[in-house]
Amino acid sequence: MPTAFAVLTFAAAAFAQPFPNSPSEPSPHEAQTIAPATGQPQGSQASEGSRESHERILGIIPTFEVTDRQHPPSLTPGQKFRLFTRQAFDPFQWVFAGAQAGLSQAQNRLPGYGQGASGYGKRYGAAIADVTDHEFMSNFLLPVLLKQDPRYFRIGRGTIKHRIIYSLAQEFWCRDDQGTRQFNYSKVLGAFASKAVSNAYYPPADRGFGLTMSRSAVSLLSGMATGFGAEFWPDINCKLFHKCRKT
Repeated sequence: MPTAFAVLTFAAAAFAQPFPNSPSEPSPHEAQTIAPATGQPQGSQASEGSRESHERILGIIPTFEVTDRQHPPSLTPGQKFRLFTRQAFDPFQWVFAGAQAGLSQAQNRLPGYGQGASGYGKRYGAAIADVTDHEFMSNFLLPVLLKQDPRYFRIGRGTIKHRIIYSLAQEFWCRDDQGTRQFNYSKVLGAFASKAVSNAYYPPADRGFGLTMSRSAVSLLSGMATGFGAEFWPDINCKLFHKCRKT
């Protein structure tokens, strides 16, 4: 509970900060270079649209929900579903879940699952279910029901301070399908709902209201860290690895 309170306190402070100015609306030429929502190529610059959608942090971590465009067309329910499936079932998630399950077993977390191959299999299944639950709630079900846009809108300019505040606050502040800014019910409720669902398959000793709240807070903090990485990775990639985006 203290962790959850700290997260919500930070969110309130972030809302009070001025947001940096958004980049201007892309020109008609730029609008042709990036697909509206699914990363599908359009126009004569198909490779550019595909590249933005398929960029990965460190070449492995998927960032399919990130866009550099500030005023793209809204996502249809079908496009939100495709975003969910791409994020949830990317091969990285399966590998990461395997590593997470191995670490959990080594530290004997979720002891109700036991040890050995059976215990590892249960932990692995729970890790996969956690990812799927979260992505389904936050990128598809709630965004469709609440008509909110689940994407992260990278600004890529402005002062470091403003960009940090902006990147962390997007876990709590989003746009609806008409482009109006509002509280990010999809991400926040999605975090709590997905962790509540996990009580159905976690061992009895690892269920309950307190654990659900703390896991939800960790999920929100993780989302904030993901936004931070999505905002600054292209800059890091350019400075350290000299892989700069062409403009």
